[in-house]
Amino acid sequence: MTDPCNIDRRDDLTHRIDAMRRGETTATDRLEASLTAIDRRNDELNAYHETLEDTARAVASEIDGRIARGEEARPLAGAILAVKDNICTTEGRTTCSSRMLENYRSPFDATVIRRLRDAGAILVGKTNLDEFAMGSGSEHCAWGPVRNPWATDRVPGGSSGGSAAAVAADLCDAALGSDTGGSIRQPAALCGVVGLKPTYGRISRYGLVAFGSSLDQIGPICRSVRDASLLYSVMAGVDPHDATTAELEVESWNESMRPAPDQLRIGIPREQRNAEHHPGVSEMFERAIDRLEAAGTSIVELDLPLTDQGISTYYVIAPAEASSNLGRYDGIRYGHRAKPMPGEGLEELYARTRTEGFGPEVRRRIMLGTYVLSAGYYDAYYKRALQVRRLIREEYDRAFEQCDLLLGPTTPGPAFRIGAERDPVSEYLNDVYTVNANIAGIPALSIPAGSTEVDGVGLPIGVHLQAPPFAESRLFGAGSTIESILAD
Repeated sequence: MTDPCNIDRRDDLTHRIDAMRRGETTATDRLEASLTAIDRRNDELNAYHETLEDTARAVASEIDGRIARGEEARPLAGAILAVKDNICTTEGRTTCSSRMLENYRSPFDATVIRRLRDAGAILVGKTNLDEFAMGSGSEHCAWGPVRNPWATDRVPGGSSGGSAAAVAADLCDAALGSDTGGSIRQPAALCGVVGLKPTYGRISRYGLVAFGSSLDQIGPICRSVRDASLLYSVMAGVDPHDATTAELEVESWNESMRPAPDQLRIGIPREQRNAEHHPGVSEMFERAIDRLEAAGTSIVELDLPLTDQGISTYYVIAPAEASSNLGRYDGIRYGHRAKPMPGEGLEELYARTRTEGFGPEVRRRIMLGTYVLSAGYYDAYYKRALQVRRLIREEYDRAFEQCDLLLGPTTPGPAFRIGAERDPVSEYLNDVYTVNANIAGIPALSIPAGSTEVDGVGLPIGVHLQAPPFAESRLFGAGSTIESILAD
């Protein structure tokens, strides 16, 4: 089926950086091409909330000067990157696509931003998202919904929908997202690109506006697995600003380390061969398994019986942490503040400020989180969810004793129409196969696996690869092999 976004996996970030080093193009030329594409398509897609043209042009000029002088090229020299607007940057605003932070300017860069800048990346703009990263369609945004480049009446996935749409529409070379329950991988799948959620603690969260602190991770959205590995290698590592980062050496990976198909032992969870999937997803998944087996891959059928418990567990833990993290937005210290009314007390001012500043989905999750943490309900909900979290982690440990990696669909269906998921639970179920990786803290990767026709339109579908903690190099190796097999 024709790719309406014309995504050429070979024309990825790695290829473009190599072309700049050979003098075939310049960072300035690449930036201007991206800005032209943004000008042409962003009104339609709403992928970017803000572009950073002036600073981007200055950085591009500096990089071209370095290359012209023969200085050693930095690993990301000239890479045009978009940044999800819940990651702090000193340029532009950091709004989280919320009225609460509509005019907030961060006084510091997130650690990942500093590392990317030091590696030569050019930040072209801040992308839209579900408000405070709470959503699965990028519809819950103060600046309007983001649209899928494959079919603009459909969602790009969420919450990192702006970043995924920008990469799929070639409005940048790659982008950053954040993933609390699937918010990188799910939009990557629905937009036909690659998305990585690293192991919890592998990439610093310093400068990421917190949603669920024990679940959040920053990761890349790219055109290829090798691009994801390149960005990961720059961002990963211990950070003194984030005590949750692991003091473990970051393993290097390159394509020469890609394993042959017959070196892979892939586990297929029976629970993810589900009759309730969209038919296109089931067909794609079975076709992917058949192609892997034909290439010599060892396929291991196994059980992950707690698969369906992930959503309910996640929607206790994540809102509980969100209700605590978002308690700081009171309109007094920073952020939106309602206009004081005569005779109004502080409590009333707080209530109006938060009602005006937060959208309905954020308010829903704050109330849910406050409820499960309240006296009389803490043990019944939050404590029990933590117990199930431990069981899910142990279930993964047992699974990885039988195989090297796990493979399943990224989502149960392709992109849904904007406004179609009016029932919040129906929207939440789009993350049924992604949330457990966050709950267990393991790394996971979504890889394009083709497309299926829906109402005469081809919509992307992805496969979801999961690995043991801190086994990103294994994930990249297997992911690159599977990417190649599925692309043939």
